[in-house]
Amino acid sequence: MTDVEHNSNVIGSLIFCPECGNLLDMPGGDDDILLCNQCSYAYQISGFEAIKVVTTSSERAFQSALKAKRHLVQQSQQKEAEAMIKEKCPQCGNDEMAYHTMQLRSADEGQTVFYNCKKCGYKYSINS
Repeated sequence: MTDVEHNSNVIGSLIFCPECGNLLDMPGGDDDILLCNQCSYAYQISGFEAIKVVTTSSERAFQSALKAKRHLVQQSQQKEAEAMIKEKCPQCGNDEMAYHTMQLRSADEGQTVFYNCKKCGYKYSINS
């Protein structure tokens, strides 16, 4: 571990001035020293380039109308109980499959039927 990883002024990829707490600019190129814009403190950044920073966002961090619709569809699929039907699985030949329907196309068109083999997990859909 480098000295920078133990430094309490460094949180992830953020470097804070140890004197005034100001957020320092990211080092660029061959910079060895960062100067604080508030108090002019000179901060040594040796070893900073060795820190690996990984950022992630939660699934719901960046909302859009499309994501909201997809989320509603996923919730409704999870809540629906699947009915069983005498339908032969094309993959394993099992005689029964679970199914559910959804209206994915315009209202004047038929529903989409989703089939799921409980034996082998094979899934397919048919537009009716």
